[in-house]
Amino acid sequence: MSTTSTVITQGDRTRRRSSRRVEPIYYLFLVPTLVLFTLAITVPGVIGIFFSFTDSIGLGDWSFNGLTNYIAMFSDPAILQSYLFTFGFSIATVIVVNIVAFLLAVGLTSRIRFKTGLRTVFVIPMVISGIIIAYVFNFLFSNSIPAVGAATGIGWLQTSLLANPDLAWVAIVIVTAWQAIPGTMLIYIAGLLSVPGDVYEAASIDGATKTQQLMRITVPLVAGYVVINVILGFKGFLNAYDIIVGLTNGGPGTSTRSVAMTIIAGFNGGDYAYQMANATIFFIVAVLISLLQLSLTRGRNAL
Repeated sequence: MSTTSTVITQGDRTRRRSSRRVEPIYYLFLVPTLVLFTLAITVPGVIGIFFSFTDSIGLGDWSFNGLTNYIAMFSDPAILQSYLFTFGFSIATVIVVNIVAFLLAVGLTSRIRFKTGLRTVFVIPMVISGIIIAYVFNFLFSNSIPAVGAATGIGWLQTSLLANPDLAWVAIVIVTAWQAIPGTMLIYIAGLLSVPGDVYEAASIDGATKTQQLMRITVPLVAGYVVINVILGFKGFLNAYDIIVGLTNGGPGTSTRSVAMTIIAGFNGGDYAYQMANATIFFIVAVLISLLQLSLTRGRNAL
């Protein structure tokens, strides 16, 4: 090997080593965040998992009881009902939110007047506190709508939807979707705006109708955004709490009590270790769902 080649090779190695060297400024941002995350999330989580194998009530003396809490969970009708409601509610809300948000995004990216102002109006629910939204809709469902039903003589409107144990979940889906649609819509708008206009022009020249362009061009090209919205939405709805508290507080009875409500209620009621076992199982279920979703969607129109 010549001297020139040796010098070039050594220079390339030096550049590669320097490119792999991490600048100290990155650690300045990473380390404090990592420490805070560890202290606020990881450490409490590990402590909670530890106490799920005990009979602790959250304070005072405790002793180990093995898998007793976990075994008792699977025969507890209250916990099973909360899981059934949470997953059913999450699936229904994801479907409603994504359909409505996608249709709104298509409309707000078309050639209509005042679309910028309309986008602003539709985003407003996203910035309002969930508990405030819940109390406002609680008043509407409990007072305003029954009053309209009484004035118009429509019988089914005269009874509050929140008082019906079989239909109260519908009200929760409506209110949750009302708040979640704007964020989902913005992601879809970003996806629609990333589709090249030349694609639609070519389709128009070939005689494709607007419906055909939507189904055969738009939907396949924004499939990656659909995946993101479904994953983010489902994970968020699994942790539903504030809107349910403001609307029904888990009622009538326990028909709309979510897993998060069950866990928190147990903490306040002296079932700390028992509900920590519930929280641990819920965490594992959420992780498994995430891994399943990622495995099913990996490589399919990902962003």
